Parts: sequence; structure tokens; C-alpha cells
Amino acid sequence: MRKGVYIVFVLGLLFNCNNSDKQYVWLTKNVTATAYNSLAYQTSAQPNITAFGDSLKPGMKCIAVSRDLLTLGLKHNTLVTINGLEGVYLVKDKMNKRWKNRIDIYMGNDIKAAKIWGRKKLQIKYRLEVNDSI
Repeated sequence: MRKGVYIVFVLGLLFNCNNSDKQYVWLTKNVTATAYNSLAYQTSAQPNITAFGDSLKPGMKCIAVSRDLLTLGLKHNTLVTINGLEGVYLVKDKMNKRWKNRIDIYMGNDIKAAKIWGRKKLQIKYRLEVNDSI
């Protein structure tokens, strides 16, 4: 009996962990993009810890999103490309409720780079699982 339960358990894990059947779609959104650093006066008393509980380190390609974008599917660990920047970014933080239709690009401790970036209106693309987008 125990052997049968074990086999059913293992088969259940195999079927539930199969991600090869997942399909994704990339959606486009125009947003305002700003930049931020791991500094207490810009974030909180623990500037390296995000609102999702992740630890940030300079060099990571991460963004914070305004909370209205969370409802569009830009949730924790969503893949995002940013027009004008190379690479793929991950949603690792969320912004104060006062912001709308905005992303904040993480720039480690480089205050000068964040100031040079300033504020821009640009286009992002983000990946959603097909089931999430319907």
C-alpha cells in the first residue's frame, strides 16, 4: 500500500511540474519610467529589501511597478523588456500607491546614472502566461 501511495505522489509531482506545456504572450504598454537606488532616503530603512521581500544587489536588472500595473499582470518576477535598454528585467518591487502607470528601474547605488536617466515616457513589453492574460 505504501509503495502505491509513493508512486501516485511521484507521478503527481511529475505532472504538476511539467512547464513545457505553458504558453506565453508578450504584451506592450506605454509607461513613465524613472530610476531608483538602494538608499534609505529613496526607499525605506532597509533599502536593499523590496516590497516583495527580495534582496537587491547592484547590477541586478530589476524594476518596481506601480500598483495599478500589478492588476495588468506585471506581478512579482514577471519578465519585462524596456525600450532603449538591453536585456530582460524582472519585477522585484512595487511602488507607493500614489504612482500610476509607472515603472522604476533599479540602478544599484549609482545615483548619477539614476539622475541622468531622469523621467521618460517609453514602451515596455512584458510576458504573461496565456492563462493569466485571459
